[in-house]
Amino acid sequence: MESRATASVRQRLRLHVRGAVQGVGFRPYVYGLATRYRLGGFVANDPNGVVIEVEGDRASDFVAALPLEKPPLARIDEISVQTVGAMASDAFCIHTSRQGRVSTRIVADAATCPDCLSELFDPTSRFHRYPFVNCTHCGPRYTIAERLPYDRATTSMKRFALCAACAHDYADPSSRRFHAEAIACPQCGPRLSHDIADIAAAIAAGRIVAIKGLGGYQLVCDARDEAVVQRLRQRKQRDQKPFAVMVGARAQAAEVASADAVELELLETPARPIVLMQSCGLLAPSIAPELTRLGVMLPVAPLHHLIFDALESAHRRIDGRWVLVVTSANPGGEPLLIDNRQAELRLAGIADLVVTHDRDIVTRADDSVVAVVAGRKQFVRRARGYVPEPIRLARPVPPILAVGGVLKSTVTVTRGNEAFVSQHIGDLDTVEGVRFFEETVRHLLATLDVEPVLVAHDLHPNMASTRFAEASGKTLIAVQHHHAHAASVMAEHGAAGPALALVLDGFGRGSDGGAWGGELLRCEGGRFERLGHLLPLKMPGGDRAAREPWRMAAGVLHALRRAEMIAPLFSSQPQATQLSAMLAQSGVPMTTSAGRLFDAAAALLRLCPVQSYEGEAAMKLEARVRVPRVAADGWTIENGTLSLLPLFARLAADKIDPVEGAELFHGTFAAACVDWIIRAARNTGITTVTLSGGCFLNTILSEAIERGCLAAGLVPLLPRQLPPNDGGLSLGQAWIAALQIEQQHGPEGNA
Repeated sequence: MESRATASVRQRLRLHVRGAVQGVGFRPYVYGLATRYRLGGFVANDPNGVVIEVEGDRASDFVAALPLEKPPLARIDEISVQTVGAMASDAFCIHTSRQGRVSTRIVADAATCPDCLSELFDPTSRFHRYPFVNCTHCGPRYTIAERLPYDRATTSMKRFALCAACAHDYADPSSRRFHAEAIACPQCGPRLSHDIADIAAAIAAGRIVAIKGLGGYQLVCDARDEAVVQRLRQRKQRDQKPFAVMVGARAQAAEVASADAVELELLETPARPIVLMQSCGLLAPSIAPELTRLGVMLPVAPLHHLIFDALESAHRRIDGRWVLVVTSANPGGEPLLIDNRQAELRLAGIADLVVTHDRDIVTRADDSVVAVVAGRKQFVRRARGYVPEPIRLARPVPPILAVGGVLKSTVTVTRGNEAFVSQHIGDLDTVEGVRFFEETVRHLLATLDVEPVLVAHDLHPNMASTRFAEASGKTLIAVQHHHAHAASVMAEHGAAGPALALVLDGFGRGSDGGAWGGELLRCEGGRFERLGHLLPLKMPGGDRAAREPWRMAAGVLHALRRAEMIAPLFSSQPQATQLSAMLAQSGVPMTTSAGRLFDAAAALLRLCPVQSYEGEAAMKLEARVRVPRVAADGWTIENGTLSLLPLFARLAADKIDPVEGAELFHGTFAAACVDWIIRAARNTGITTVTLSGGCFLNTILSEAIERGCLAAGLVPLLPRQLPPNDGGLSLGQAWIAALQIEQQHGPEGNA
């Protein structure tokens, strides 16, 4: 057996560490580890991550220990090690960053860590009650970064010169703030425009306050005060769409919602997302009208903690602890406001008080929204706290820009075997929305130092994202909408196919120019085959039917040959009497959309004839379900076409209870989809099934179809790192483009 003395040979090793290793305290961690093993050498940020050289007789022990105790926000993707010539170096030091072409990344913004929170309320700390306290374990990252490498000089903190105390911490390898690029204190850092006491007093008095958060301005008010919540709705012109709420601590979440262990764990992650939970119904009714789920979050920034502390200290309630509505400050559905002057101008008619500070937001980012489906996290919206963490691909691909769709827009940039999906951009139906989209493309390409060889885009020619792609001057690849949905799931699971794909969505242009949305596909490589679809139904009024579910209900009644029911059932709608004649004519647009089936069911059950926000009808329908029920004769499948007309015949009955109808719809639709998939699997021999599209945000449907696939011996793949809705489109486009290049040029085309 080799002795310790023989094994410990002095050597010098050079390590390159790739991953999220900048701005997370990785260099001081390396410094401490090297000191522990009494090694000489250095550590430095470089464009590829972190480079380390260690010299001494325990260099190999250092390499083995390096990934084991890394800082909480660090992510190590790869460590390469090579032996270099010894330099008789006994001292270990930290070098300044090396410049060059960037291939590293930074981590997402992170909520206030326990150590900083302790200092925030410690009267002996110089950070006592300072709303911008942070360290290498927490605070802003992506939202203040202008480019990489991530150094103070390349962030919006560069204008704040460090005081002597902060400069000492910044240069001290033993400090938690060693090279914490956003380090600041009351002597040298950003300042808030209003005192915490004044902010708390305004909220307690029933006023609406706009506050500059990590990724943009937020509107805040008392979640127990129905009058102020109604006033917020009126001023923001947001009739029904639910608001999220913030509670001061994890224990308080149980006071407003029924949460399981996974949901509570998600609340406390550094990302601090909004987590959807079952509401206890104890807050203002107009926070989430006619819905059973409530979006709950914990404080993200020190400012939030200070506001709750001031409210509980000076304005204690008799009806429980404080709960706040916290919603994005984006007038008229526009992107988040981040500029101080614009916020003061644009929010003057909405907020009674606008709270600013002088640390600029470089990249706006909404709060992320997640749900728990089958015991696992599912994204509804992926933004602050998760972006720019990349999706790891199965293999390296060429540099590609994919520009997504037009709703819930994101863009994706590929670099090697990583796909960087942007934060949620939103809808591209306003000038401001398109400007934010273009700003995001520029920032992501510049930050990653990528020049794309081509641009992938949606098949629809009239989308703003398609027009942007066409104006880029790059080689273009058009990708069918639902193929992109399927490929997004395949990309994150590292699957190239063959696979079946069930895509249940609202709308996407089909290969035949039609309005698709309920599709059963066969996907392999960069190609797909349409195996089946939902029964096409008339969509009177075209796109207007997506806003007015009663129109889709009328289309269903026409298909059932019950057109005489349209006028009396929807007598409150001005055009109800004319619709029967319209539906009898040719030229009425047809759709296979699954989303429109939810709309039709909600309208037939008198739950939502007209929508004030996208998905309202489907969400109100889901909220009525207690136990899904299956109508065994509720569907037919012929030549790959799935028809739910037998189910709708039951939903159109005069006396059906909305709860019974909602339960029948969900249970029967899920069972029909499983039957559809099983038949396709039997015919093709394919056992892998991807499940995607906006309808898979419906927890009942998603869990039932997944269970049905598993019971049939199939392998269902669902989106886990991105939302199933159009927020995942850009990743699917990029993956399809990469596979098509590989098919044309071979694997070497991806080098």
